[in-house]
Amino acid sequence: MAKRNKSALKAHRQNVVRRARNRDMRSALRTGLKAIRAALTAGKIDDAKKLLTAATSLVDKMAGKGIIHKNTAGRYKSRIAAKLKPKTA
Repeated sequence: MAKRNKSALKAHRQNVVRRARNRDMRSALRTGLKAIRAALTAGKIDDAKKLLTAATSLVDKMAGKGIIHKNTAGRYKSRIAAKLKPKTA
């Protein structure tokens, strides 16, 4: 922890708050993605489609805030959409 000057102490306080906020947001993101995956494995396609819009919005928000990288956000959305897409032979 910073000890010497006021600016270092303030920076430390800000880092603590930001780290907690980022952790909470990342947790919410993982929970949302987990809910979709659980619905897909249970075969509840209608529920998964409803959750898709909320999860897509959440993923985009996290990418916009810098919690996750934009390419990671695209990968998450693409993989979920591909699993929801009906398979054609």
